Amino acid sequence: MPRVNPPDPRLLERRRRIAAQIRAARLHANLSQQDVIGRTGMDRSAYQDVEAGRTSPLLDNLLRISDAIGVPLSDLVREESGQP
Repeated sequence: MPRVNPPDPRLLERRRRIAAQIRAARLHANLSQQDVIGRTGMDRSAYQDVEAGRTSPLLDNLLRISDAIGVPLSDLVREESGQP
C-alpha cells in the first residue's frame, strides 16, 4: 500500500476557508444542511465533512453544492488576494 503523506498545513487552512464559505453561502440562502443534502443527493456525513473542512470535496460535489445553494462555484472557492 502506498504511503500517504499528511496534507500540507497551508492546504488544510485553504480547505477550512472554503468550508466556511460554503457554510456562509448556505446560511445566507436560508438553507439547512438537510436542504442542501436533499438537493445534491450527497451522503449526509460526506456533506457535513465537506462543510466542516474535514475532507476535500470532489469537483463534481462542489458543483452540486453551488447549484443547490444557488451561487456560482467561484463564490465558494474565492480566495482573497494575498492568500496562498
